[in-house]
Amino acid sequence: MCTLDRKLLRQVLLHMGLTVWFAFFGAVYEHFSHEVYSYWMLYAFALPLVLGALPYGICLWRAYFPGERVIRLWDAAILTWTVGAVFQGVLDIYGTTNSLVAVYPVAGALLAVAAAVMCFVQKKACRPATSQK
Repeated sequence: MCTLDRKLLRQVLLHMGLTVWFAFFGAVYEHFSHEVYSYWMLYAFALPLVLGALPYGICLWRAYFPGERVIRLWDAAILTWTVGAVFQGVLDIYGTTNSLVAVYPVAGALLAVAAAVMCFVQKKACRPATSQK
């Protein structure tokens, strides 16, 4: 297995772990929320699953390595959106609003656009392990 494949596999496992963590966190928070529910909190786990583990799994399957900077920017976008969803869920359960919640989707979108631009600028395919340093 190529060193770059290991990095992608680590990313897949990291995002699966985040998926489990946010699902557990949401379940515990909803359990103690006195029968008040928020879809933002319930489905916050889907963001690292659909936007993280699935794309990295496809990259691993297709032997395509997007680059370290792209991975870091994309991970930051996913985490920003996920934390924003959890924050919105907390506010929904608490029964209040906050205008700062609008910052999370915008910041996540800017990070995702930066990752997409960086991905198109630099393209790297996974090479055999013998060519890695």
